[in-house]
Amino acid sequence: MALCFIGPKEPWPNGAGFSRVSTALSESSSIHSDAPCLLTRDFPGAGLRPMPCSVLEPQGHREEATAEESQSLLQVVDAPSSPQASSEGLYFCDGLRKVDYVLVFHPRRHGSLRCTGTASVSQDQLSIVSNGNFPPPSGSSGAAAGRGAGLRREEAASVGEVFMELGMARGTEPMEAADHEMHLIRQEFEASLLEAGLEVERDGETKTHGPSFTRIHAPWPVLCREAEFLKIKVPTKQSYELKEESGFGSSMSSVWRKLNQPFEPKVPHQDHGSTKFLSHCFSRDKLHMYNITSKDTFFDNATRGRIVYEILRRTVCVRTCQTVVSPICLVGWPMAADGLSQQVLTELQGRNGISTLIAKGVYDAAFPLHDGDFKVTGPLEERTDRQVLFEEWAKYSAFYKYQPIDLVRKYFGEKIGLYFAWLGVYTQLLIPASIVGIIVFGYGVATVDTNIPSLEMCDERLNFTMCPLCDGACDYWHLSTACGTARASHLFDNPATVFFAIFMSLWAVLFLEQWKRRQISLSFSWDLTGIEEDEEHPRPKYETILLEKRQRKRQQKKKKKKKKNETVAEKLTWKDRLPGYFMNISSILFMFGLTFSAVFGVIVYRITISALMAMSPDPETKSNVRVTVTATAVIINLVVILILDEIYGAVALWLTELEIPKTETNFEERLILKAFLLKFMNAYAPIFYVAFFKGRFAGRPGSYVYVFNDYRMEECAPGGCLIELCIQLSIIMLGKQLIQNNIFEIGIPKLKKLIHALKEKETTQKEKDEERPPKQWNLDYALAPFEGLTPEYMEMIIQFGFVSLFVASFPLAPLFALLNNVIEIRLDARKFVTELRRPVTARAKDIGIWYNILSGMGKLSVIINAFVISFTSDFVPRLVYQYMYSQTGTMHGFIDHTLSFFNVSNFKPGTAPHSSDQGDITVCRYKDYREPPWSSDAYQFSKQYWSVLSARLAFVILFQNLVMFLSLMVAWVIPDVPKTIVEQLKREKKLLVDLFLQEEKEKFQLIQSLFVKPNSQSPTAGQAFPVLGKYSTLPSGPTAGDGGGPRARCRAASFSQFSDKMSSLPRKENANSKHTAV
Repeated sequence: MALCFIGPKEPWPNGAGFSRVSTALSESSSIHSDAPCLLTRDFPGAGLRPMPCSVLEPQGHREEATAEESQSLLQVVDAPSSPQASSEGLYFCDGLRKVDYVLVFHPRRHGSLRCTGTASVSQDQLSIVSNGNFPPPSGSSGAAAGRGAGLRREEAASVGEVFMELGMARGTEPMEAADHEMHLIRQEFEASLLEAGLEVERDGETKTHGPSFTRIHAPWPVLCREAEFLKIKVPTKQSYELKEESGFGSSMSSVWRKLNQPFEPKVPHQDHGSTKFLSHCFSRDKLHMYNITSKDTFFDNATRGRIVYEILRRTVCVRTCQTVVSPICLVGWPMAADGLSQQVLTELQGRNGISTLIAKGVYDAAFPLHDGDFKVTGPLEERTDRQVLFEEWAKYSAFYKYQPIDLVRKYFGEKIGLYFAWLGVYTQLLIPASIVGIIVFGYGVATVDTNIPSLEMCDERLNFTMCPLCDGACDYWHLSTACGTARASHLFDNPATVFFAIFMSLWAVLFLEQWKRRQISLSFSWDLTGIEEDEEHPRPKYETILLEKRQRKRQQKKKKKKKKNETVAEKLTWKDRLPGYFMNISSILFMFGLTFSAVFGVIVYRITISALMAMSPDPETKSNVRVTVTATAVIINLVVILILDEIYGAVALWLTELEIPKTETNFEERLILKAFLLKFMNAYAPIFYVAFFKGRFAGRPGSYVYVFNDYRMEECAPGGCLIELCIQLSIIMLGKQLIQNNIFEIGIPKLKKLIHALKEKETTQKEKDEERPPKQWNLDYALAPFEGLTPEYMEMIIQFGFVSLFVASFPLAPLFALLNNVIEIRLDARKFVTELRRPVTARAKDIGIWYNILSGMGKLSVIINAFVISFTSDFVPRLVYQYMYSQTGTMHGFIDHTLSFFNVSNFKPGTAPHSSDQGDITVCRYKDYREPPWSSDAYQFSKQYWSVLSARLAFVILFQNLVMFLSLMVAWVIPDVPKTIVEQLKREKKLLVDLFLQEEKEKFQLIQSLFVKPNSQSPTAGQAFPVLGKYSTLPSGPTAGDGGGPRARCRAASFSQFSDKMSSLPRKENANSKHTAV
């Protein structure tokens, strides 16, 4: 808690006035004790006049603040900025200090910050209520001010609160309580940022509308301190030459580089040489090891933003602790003389970082700035990273170029860089898969005219009279009318399909192995090897619920009068999460039921529409029943999938919140699993139905299975269900990609941007005329916030399922996925560069749980493709017929072999055709392996059925084991870590050891030099140099007796502390004792 007394007005060098303020603080305050503050006489937004610049700095720095007066300042900007700041909008008003982070808030009836008062009330008095309460907005203003000015520390300690009245102005409205509290929280939070060493600048103009911005700059000492805490790796001066290939390999690499030259992006200062600098975790004691040419550019903008974010995330705001927690929740907490005890404040810390402040509405947004405008101007060497990314990466005209992954990582961080690197590897490997798929499809086209089963189905002379497709209204029909379906089915259902299914299963394994190697290479080049996982703070919601649990336990203990020393639960247990788990399970089961209901609804639609169209008197309508019903049903499926996708995304987020995950990583992993599970079922449920269930339970003529006692279950087309599976898969895949890319990813963001622009145009014309050109923080705030990579990954994972799971039915799936991804990369790049705020860089060594999902889908694809080939296609029945039942060893007679006989006299009453144009029909055919009506086991499954079923099961087992074995062979042959990376890691480790040994040697030589007096020619016996002990690990160095004087290289500033202590060291001890004393 703090009590500030504002003294009389004093002149400021620039002509403005300020008032000296002294503070009285308790131990729990986040502001320096007894530190004088320099505030503007007229605090912005508090009913006082704004001034160009005012400062807030600790007293200890005030006397030394001369040339560096602007360091550690809280500036209220209202003066014209420098030309550099005006042109770029990336600096403070002095045009020298970078804006590393921006906090945004809306004043919310900013004019109400002024309170009515009388002329007797001094404007130079301030009152802060640090326990969340505040004085009455009207009435006893003067009394409140007087109490705030004359309150003693003892009185404040007794009541646990301190008042600081804002200055009063006449003729204004009272400030709202909530807005006043938010205003005070922001003040305290920004004061805590100053205490952490940051420099803060904010808008000084009183706004009646629109956002206000607080800019933050991290000076060099803060950057060094935080970089050491975060263990950020930086390059050292030490470098080494990478091993180059020789002989034939070198020639091939040279040729390959020349061939790839047109596809390389034009990125300035991109290091493709053979030299690599050693990297090491930053340390303030080893500044001489780093190549620091400029303190302003040594840490790039992305790293500076990450450092500031870490400070914002952990900054403690006591007022938020007391404001966020309800008064009821504070019952039972131990109180101290100055309010809440230090124990309570310690437990409350971590719950009030920037994330909590945004969640509570104190700030609207917080983000680092982009590097200026993305529009390209000037030569290539003078362009910013954002402009280079826009020109060489985000433009659709650059679709044929490689991605500048290193620049993406530098600008957006490792996590986003890994996503685009993974997407690039996936897209590149789709090229061979697409080529093989085109070859397989071409084989089907080339052999369709020589395929015997298709020719037999199209031969009208065979005159296969088929049973009616519906009861009563449908007539008998000839199999030759399904000639087109049979020919189209052969394009996808041919012997090459089996080869393609095996190839794609191995391709999935190859893709995962290739990505592991690429990931290791990126980790090495990005200096991510050996990094420790960043410590994660608990999520605000988790901490809030944990706090409430602790308070309930304290209340229970107080009622039961238990001992105070009894431990309190430090984490949430499964019992606390049990309601959330129950809600998760029940909700997921409900969503599964909803998905199956949607699929069943489409099935009912197909059945009813087929029956209605079959009863139509129009012969053209009857002939197009199957095509019309299939196409419309797939479109309905697609619309339902797109709608449920959005619903399931919101439901997964809600269910994850109910589980109360502790950290953001746990939250993200649980959200990904739920969203993937729901969206997987939603996208593939209709496809699973067509592949494995359609036509399996339809029954036979005379004994059909009915839905609602009136409609027969649908059957597969005469050419088989594989062609329908192909149609279903292609329409859902292509439609999902096109609609999501063009509408959801392009149209909706543009619509939101348009709505935001229309809202901004509601300002009056006068206010528009007074507006200055927008700064970079205004432009960035108008962009959409970054909401994570989960939607991007999810879209690609679902596509990976289309490519791998059912690829046996649609060999062209990799081709369409490739075309989509070429556009997707540029679409995502453009979105990140131009439409989203710059995200905070996040370190990541891998893509996380997504790799496990990909690996699981790769294994599942083997099983699904085995069953698709075995049970959905006619590949296995053809083999059984050719090698077991064919008289000539060919496929002649295969169609007749697969058709069973049915006596039309066995139709149930009312199900036979009412009228027939086929004449007197006594026997019709249907596709199944059953005994003929003249057999003793009429209409029972024949021996051929059991033979085919056995062969199908045997094929599934053989296919799975063969592909699994080949997959293991591929994974074994391809090492996870490239050999060159292993060698370079060993070499770097050795060079680092040598570097540090040399450093220790130089330090020891420096210590030795401290024993030499400046004017002495040679040391006396009593001033002998310390000799290395027997077990010393320091390297030996030259002594005075060696003839070579010690090297006076004063690099380690920390060793200057020994200069004042050497004279007091004992001189007549053994060497080891002297070394230990040093």
